[in-house]
Amino acid sequence: MRILVVCGAGASSTFVALRIRRAAHAAGLDLAAFAGTERSLPIDLDSTDVVLLGPHLHRSLDEVRALAAPRGVAVGVLPDDVFTDLDGSRALALARAVADQGADPASA
Repeated sequence: MRILVVCGAGASSTFVALRIRRAAHAAGLDLAAFAGTERSLPIDLDSTDVVLLGPHLHRSLDEVRALAAPRGVAVGVLPDDVFTDLDGSRALALARAVADQGADPASA
């Protein structure tokens, strides 16, 4: 699974993606997590299975879903307290749930 973490400029998403990779490694999961920005999203979707939007991008959820759906990419929104998830386990669990459901579990 390839997980794209998106924020405005890519800085915050870099930290979250790194934590997801560490959590996946600790759990013995083979996946990739990488950071992206709103601007890079249309290109990044071509090599992504799941998009996790930063909480501040919740307003873009419908737009991102519209871009992602034709590519079969699931989209979710990270919780407001994502930066307190120091080991990445909650963000990883969210990514897996989004992948399993094919949508943002919070809106299902």
